[in-house]
Amino acid sequence: MVAADEPLDDVAELLVEREQRIDHRHTLAVFAQPPTPLICLDPGHGTPPAIGRQTEPIGPGSRVMKIKDGGGAPGEAQVALAIGLKTRTLLRRSGFRVAMTRSGPTTTLGNVARAHFCNVRHAALMIRIHADGSPDPSSHGFKTLYPALHRGWTDDIYAASLRAAGDVQRASIRATGALDLGLFPRDDLTGFNWANVPAVLVETGFMSNPRESRLLKTGAYQLKVARGLVAGTEAFLRR
Repeated sequence: MVAADEPLDDVAELLVEREQRIDHRHTLAVFAQPPTPLICLDPGHGTPPAIGRQTEPIGPGSRVMKIKDGGGAPGEAQVALAIGLKTRTLLRRSGFRVAMTRSGPTTTLGNVARAHFCNVRHAALMIRIHADGSPDPSSHGFKTLYPALHRGWTDDIYAASLRAAGDVQRASIRATGALDLGLFPRDDLTGFNWANVPAVLVETGFMSNPRESRLLKTGAYQLKVARGLVAGTEAFLRR
C-alpha cells in the first residue's frame, strides 16, 4: 500500500531498485551453476597406417613402446564412428556437452593424443568405442574394459572408471540384448594409461562373428548401442 503523502516517483524508484536486486541475485544464481558435464567419445581406429605404425610409450615415463593404432578388425573403424555419432546425438539431446576424438573416417591422433584430447577438456567420462575380433567365428557378446590399477598412471581414475564400466555394461546389455561378457581390467592399453579422466572401452560385439557383424553394421542396432552408452553414462553421473 502507498501512503497518501508518499511521492509516486519515489515509489517507482524503489520498485525499480527492488527488481534490479532480484535480477542481480538471479544472474548470480545462474552463473553459480556448475557447467554441464562433457562426455568425450573416442571412436576407435581410423588412423592412417603410416601414422598407426609409429610407436609411443604405453604409459607416462615408460620405455615400453606400442604402435599408435593397429587398424582394428575389418570394418571396425566405420562401425565405431557410426555408433559414436549416434551416441553424440543422444547425449546432446539429454543435455550433455560432447567432444569427439574423430567425427570423420580418419584421424591423425594416436592413443596418447586421444587421451590428452579428453584430459584437457576435463571430461566427466571418456568412452572408447570399439568392436572385437576373434579367430573363433562363434565368439559373440558385449564387454567393457577399464583401466587396471597402476600406481602413478591410473590410481587417480581407477575407482571411477570401474564404476562407470559397470554402469555402461549393464545399460548396454539391457539396450541391446547382447550376451553379457562382463568387465575386464587392462594395464596394456595406452589410451587408459595416459588418461587423467574416468575412462572405459566398450567392445560392442565381434566383427568376426557373421551374425553380430551384420547387426553392428545396421543403423538400428547402432542406435541400440548408443542408447545403452547414454543410459550408462547417466547412471554413472547420478552417483
